[in-house]
Amino acid sequence: MIPPAVVTAIVFVYGLVLGSFLNVVIHRLPLEISLWKPRSRCPACGALVRWFDNLPLISFLWLRGRCRSCRTPISWRYPVVELATGTLLALVHHRLGLTLPAAEAGVLVLLLVPLAFIDLDHHLLPDVLTLPGIVLGLAGAAAEGWLLQPSGHRLVPLVDATIGTVLGAAIPALVIVAYRWLRGKEGMGWGDVKLLAMLGAFLGWRGMLMSLMLGVVSGAIVGLALIAGGRGKADTELPFGTFLCGAGVVVLLWAHQLARLVWGSGS
Repeated sequence: MIPPAVVTAIVFVYGLVLGSFLNVVIHRLPLEISLWKPRSRCPACGALVRWFDNLPLISFLWLRGRCRSCRTPISWRYPVVELATGTLLALVHHRLGLTLPAAEAGVLVLLLVPLAFIDLDHHLLPDVLTLPGIVLGLAGAAAEGWLLQPSGHRLVPLVDATIGTVLGAAIPALVIVAYRWLRGKEGMGWGDVKLLAMLGAFLGWRGMLMSLMLGVVSGAIVGLALIAGGRGKADTELPFGTFLCGAGVVVLLWAHQLARLVWGSGS
């Protein structure tokens, strides 16, 4: 039997590879470029990136963060995304093992990582990620109920996920409508509506509410810090989806600890 630590290490390596692909998604999806063609090139000199220069983390370190052809610096974003993806998937395995809930959590991670960085760069949350994410979250809840719950409780996970999806869409939609009525403009984007609905589908209504609360608090802290540092104003637009994605990851991995911290309960 393979020791759990070895399996976690294998998951981490696979996560690095998936993170390398997510870098392609983050760069190309907002620009509506095919994820498969053309092959990756250096944006500075146009040289093709050869396979041995495209090994996650290793190639970046070996090339000292520069293009082999023109020596232009490579963005640190690439190894950061790879390392984040590998680390998060390893944490998922460490906490949940090789189980159906772990597979669901892994899918959520692989959706939240590109959504966070795309929103950070473009203030955009592509439907091609959030809408299938909602379907996958609900499907995972249905499968979990059918395979893991006793016969009398098989619908419980799906009902929880459905409530989370509906509430996740309704709460920010009401905020948008109310803000537009009061201020004459949108206070947040409709992409946030779909993202929060996706979080509800994966995390249930309690996890969705915790993610929303944590996202609002973290966004407010960053906004106030920018204002205090003279780098922002009260109406500075922040990528709220990025904060929601980060909050969703925290809730995914540490929901019980957060519940005890906030409410004094692990429920």
